[in-house]
Amino acid sequence: MSYTMLNNKREKKYEKSTLAGAALKFIEENCQDLRFDVQKDAEEKKSGKYLGTSLEAGQIPYNMENDIDRLCLENALSRFLESGKKEDAFDVYFCYLEMFIGDYEKTRRMIELLSEFEANGSSLLMKHRDHYSHSVYVFALGLGIYRTNEIYRAQYEKYYQLSGQAAACHFLQFWGMSALFHDIGYPFELPFEQVASYFEVGGKKRKDFPFVAYQDIDGFVQISAEVQEELKGLFEGRCFGTTNQLFAYLLTEKLGKEPYCVKEEEILKVLRDKPTKPDQFGHFMDHAYFSATVLFKKLFEEMNCPLQKEHLDALTAILMHNSLYKFSIAFYKEEGNVPFKAELHPLAYLLMLCDELQCWDRTAYGRNSKTELHPMDCKFVFSDNQIRATYLYDEKEIAKINQFKDDYIQWLQNPVGEAPKLKAYSSMFLKTEENHISPFQADIERIVDLTDIKLIVETGLVENKNAKSRRYLSDSNFLNLYNFAIVLNGRWNSAGWKWAKEMGQEEQFILDAENEKKFTEDFKHLSLEYKLSNINQAKAFARYMNEIDCFYTDKPVDFEMVESFTKEDLLKIGLLEHQRWLQEHYDMGWIYGEPKDKPERELIRQHKDMIPEFHGEEGHVSAEQAEKNYYRLDKEEQDKDTEPMECMLAMLKMFGGLRIYRLK
Repeated sequence: MSYTMLNNKREKKYEKSTLAGAALKFIEENCQDLRFDVQKDAEEKKSGKYLGTSLEAGQIPYNMENDIDRLCLENALSRFLESGKKEDAFDVYFCYLEMFIGDYEKTRRMIELLSEFEANGSSLLMKHRDHYSHSVYVFALGLGIYRTNEIYRAQYEKYYQLSGQAAACHFLQFWGMSALFHDIGYPFELPFEQVASYFEVGGKKRKDFPFVAYQDIDGFVQISAEVQEELKGLFEGRCFGTTNQLFAYLLTEKLGKEPYCVKEEEILKVLRDKPTKPDQFGHFMDHAYFSATVLFKKLFEEMNCPLQKEHLDALTAILMHNSLYKFSIAFYKEEGNVPFKAELHPLAYLLMLCDELQCWDRTAYGRNSKTELHPMDCKFVFSDNQIRATYLYDEKEIAKINQFKDDYIQWLQNPVGEAPKLKAYSSMFLKTEENHISPFQADIERIVDLTDIKLIVETGLVENKNAKSRRYLSDSNFLNLYNFAIVLNGRWNSAGWKWAKEMGQEEQFILDAENEKKFTEDFKHLSLEYKLSNINQAKAFARYMNEIDCFYTDKPVDFEMVESFTKEDLLKIGLLEHQRWLQEHYDMGWIYGEPKDKPERELIRQHKDMIPEFHGEEGHVSAEQAEKNYYRLDKEEQDKDTEPMECMLAMLKMFGGLRIYRLK
């Protein structure tokens, strides 16, 4: 195990050529010493005092905290790739923001808005599928390609004049920014599509009807005087008054030569017209334009992040990934199209490739999208600078697939009208006469140059194993995990919580302004590991409700409302929570031990509530092992597994307007 600052090593086994194996091994093995600070290490040795934070500040070495953060990111991505749930995608966003951007409080709106807009507004559209979890899959796919493809890796290292571990750590940071935030501008595109969908219901063309456009955009794209000065330092005194001007210059710098010959004034006009004249772009609004602009304003004007050219590379990669490059620069559908090469802009190249490849396991929101056949999974094999992608469809859809094949064979015998389609299956299954690859693959190869990186696209059928295990009855329209985590952590150190619980005043206690302020500040001072632990405890609540035949929702339903849990409920919840807590700690390198105090506990990562004689080699904590260990604990320790769940009763009402109901 490569986490050199952690004493309790547990080897994690991944299939190296798979997506999960390649992406997770990249974080574990290629990114050692990520965010390490040599000066702080020297300062610690000189003073004899630690500068790192665990449960409290000063408990561990600074670089050990960074190693734990890296393990947090690996585990978060592992959970997401296992489940595909947006709640687990949240963890990956949270880790990245905490590690590379800063306080999540300052960035949460742009991330949570994307999830909320999609979940609540996309059902009004004709075509729309998830972009929140999609972005995390894109992130993982890029990590896997970087680790396994020496040709792309060499291009990246050459472009940024880096090598080895330094290049990998650099890639993780700036690829993370490109991939995770490339679709945050969708809340600007959704209203446009809602209006267009209103007229398209009867099969009419959007160009014949009113459309949405954005006005008064000048103030939105204006760059502050402070950031203008910072940009002058990067670009030899050149002044950029707006993000449009900056982006036009950057695109010209990268694509001004053959074959694209981008001219700064022409691309500036395109950028100015993107939000205000969608009728000039096929009656489509480009979310990528807003993603890049919103991210620039958030990072450098609201949060005052240090500005590097690599940040701008991430922004221009985001700007180009959707329609700008394909339809306003390359005109990729036309004769003479030249696919984009990695050497021109490695981040943009990879984002366009991964964005096209990631079309599996995406929740369908649009009315037509819900009825179409899309891949539920994709099996990747990375080897010899080759990407083999087998898109897997639900075997229960075999009748629909066979009907399509029969219809297509009939059409071949008498090719009148359009060929039958079964999106997205037909675009992957059929082969073009020109080069004997699928239309899906052919389209990708017109966008990015795959001469040196061979792509093979196949289709397959598989049992839908996720049909029952992926979802719970509990449903929330709001992403409140962060709020829940703050309160769950805050009540540990508050004597008032137990009193409020006994008096039936939990909601008043949580809503108290002083408590809220203190809880928020206390949470900010935790390490990433402990923040995530509280978040994961909140996430687990939906699963626990399922186990005791309960669920929560904000919709009016005709079931018995739950005001408190029974002893039987709490016992079942306590056992499940203890199992989760144990598994979480073993995954983070903790083992059983009886350290003399909390500072020593955090430093050597040993805890008395872990399972004696279980050192983590087994990996998975079974229900039987957790139950046996639970009953060896005294009641005070057992209560730690049930009290947070009672606190959730009050929080669900407050933050989401939710109520808990019993099925039986």
